[in-house]
Amino acid sequence: MLREQVKTWDEFAQQVQDALELLEMAEAEEDEETLAVIEEEATALDREVERREFELALSGPHDKGDAVLSIHAGAGGTEAQDWAEMLLRMYTRWAERKGYEVEITDMTPGEEAGIKSVTMTVRGPYAYGYLKAEKGVHRLVRISPFDASARRHTSFALVEVMPLIEDDIEIEINPNDLRIDVYKSAGAGGQHVQKNATAVRIVHLPTGIVVQCQNERSQHQNREMAMRILRARLYALELEKREQEMARLKGKHVEAGWGNQIRSYVLQPYQMVKDLRTGYETGNVQAVLDGDLDPFIEAYLKSQVGAEESVPQGTE
Repeated sequence: MLREQVKTWDEFAQQVQDALELLEMAEAEEDEETLAVIEEEATALDREVERREFELALSGPHDKGDAVLSIHAGAGGTEAQDWAEMLLRMYTRWAERKGYEVEITDMTPGEEAGIKSVTMTVRGPYAYGYLKAEKGVHRLVRISPFDASARRHTSFALVEVMPLIEDDIEIEINPNDLRIDVYKSAGAGGQHVQKNATAVRIVHLPTGIVVQCQNERSQHQNREMAMRILRARLYALELEKREQEMARLKGKHVEAGWGNQIRSYVLQPYQMVKDLRTGYETGNVQAVLDGDLDPFIEAYLKSQVGAEESVPQGTE
């Protein structure tokens, strides 16, 4: 796979070199027809390179899979809870545009309006790959519909995005990774209660986990029980690793308040949505709130091609 990608980029480089050489010849001979052809080929090549670059932005280990998206109302009280519900609508609309399946798995309603928090699964090709661009604090500025004096308010909400990893852990134990010792079962005071060696101790060499069993009547039974215990301990270890990976993917915890926002949505005194990470902005706020997020997502993902995996504010 990697070899094919390198080959593709080498071919692009060769096409560019060939086009530049042909361009020099065409300009020297003032060949307008050839220049027009070169321009068409350059446009097509530019589009293909852009497409390939975007594919690189979706090459993470979990990018092809489903996502878990959570929204938490931050600073701003009722305003923030209403903003969290607006974001829920925005992401639901976006997912519908992509043909994704959305399922709300947990939601806490606000005290007066909106929601305090919501968690939903988004299922579809590259759902996590796209939505990881939305991880962070989102800021809204508008005239509050809950303020009798019609003053301008600023609200915050935190968006968390994680890959949906199915609970399908399979524990395969390589017999070569085990050291199995048998010994005589010992009773109180260290006295042997059996003449035959029936107790079993198993050491899992890669992890150093040691389990032993001497309660059963036969060596076979003790070995079987020890293997069951070992499998359970390896399963718990795998779960711990998975939780650590989820914590890493979730990113560093940030407060949903001033100074942490990744994107601002301004409805008053002017209309603009601006991503503070990429500088991408648009004046069509309503379209964004209706789910037109792809330009923001693509701008962010393209900016991450070749960048470090660890990015401030818990984003990738």
